[in-house]
Amino acid sequence: MPSNKSVSDAPIVQFTNCRILRSHQLQREDLWVREGKILNPEKLFFDEKGSADIQLDCKDSIIAPGFIDVQINGGFGVDFSLATDDFKSGIDLVSQKILSHGVTSFCPTLVTSPPSVLPQISIRNGGTHGAGILGAHLEGPFISKEKKGAHPEHCLRTFEAGAFQDLLATYGSLDCVRIVTLAPEMKRSSEVIRELTKQGICVSLGHSVANLSQAEEAVQHGATFITHLFNAMLPFHHRDPGIVGLLTSDKIPAGRRVFYGMISDGIHTNPAALRIAHRAHPKGLVLVTDAIAGMGLAPGRHTLGQQVVEIDGLNTYIAGTKTLSGSVATMDTCVRHFQEATGCSVETALEAASLHPAQLLGIEHKKGTLNYDSDADFLMLNDGLYVQATYIAGEEVWRQDALGM
Repeated sequence: MPSNKSVSDAPIVQFTNCRILRSHQLQREDLWVREGKILNPEKLFFDEKGSADIQLDCKDSIIAPGFIDVQINGGFGVDFSLATDDFKSGIDLVSQKILSHGVTSFCPTLVTSPPSVLPQISIRNGGTHGAGILGAHLEGPFISKEKKGAHPEHCLRTFEAGAFQDLLATYGSLDCVRIVTLAPEMKRSSEVIRELTKQGICVSLGHSVANLSQAEEAVQHGATFITHLFNAMLPFHHRDPGIVGLLTSDKIPAGRRVFYGMISDGIHTNPAALRIAHRAHPKGLVLVTDAIAGMGLAPGRHTLGQQVVEIDGLNTYIAGTKTLSGSVATMDTCVRHFQEATGCSVETALEAASLHPAQLLGIEHKKGTLNYDSDADFLMLNDGLYVQATYIAGEEVWRQDALGM
């Protein structure tokens, strides 16, 4: 039989003494990696008669898939919605810095703003340079004035005749777009949802005053996500629960799952509301940071697109108001808060930031799991769910130094 070297000259790394999150359970087994992919050790032993070239003792760490943040507006002084001469260096900085918080891929999110930024976002793999970019999340401008949140009203748009052409004219191109947030109660939104879905773009419902039947209709036309549940939408009402009602709706097409984003920072959603959502529809919960430029910076004044925001502790407001505008929470903080607030298992908390966003984007065959042949994007965490090391394509891209542990 051939040795492993005849199959590939790439070194095989065996991570030992760890608990791996696989099939919704922490399992005490080793993780095998070769050429940036998770390896099936049985095939290695029996088909290739191979063995590990390198063994790494994980010292009883948890190994979980890398986190995927599908809604992040910026951080560390960088605002993705502002067109600047050094936009690329800004996005590079954020993608580098979020590695320490366990994020291995993300969707840079643009709030309602001039379209000049979009051509500067390109999809790329992650690595030592930073987390991978999966494509842009465009939040607006086709949203409700009543629930605009931190979006500047003068930039908001409605769909006119030829609605999809309107959207194309506004965005310029959909080449690097992964998610579009819109308000489904808008006239002609159905044809836009159908067309976006046809192009493989995820449609999310948010910044909206839609009632439940309007939200259900949007899902029937292809929408699959809810942008930051409870925030910037009608509050739950027992006679018409609005978009929130999608969590337990019986009008969802067979085989379709509606996902919903939650900003689990202890500010945007009361822990009781977080528990209600999770218990109603646990498999749809996707943790998002909705982080703004002020994440990682001291309190004070920062920007979010066209607006000035003030950071006061963990609260972020549009300057001079009490309107919340994004968060300054990191993804690992959101995971820990979610687990603490809901009392859910470690596995559930980790999957809400990895498996579920991957399923939402339809990339669960390669990201968000540690299944064989998937991308070796993973984290080492301690029992308190603090990130100790981050790996992308099997390569260590960040490690907590010994003094900080």
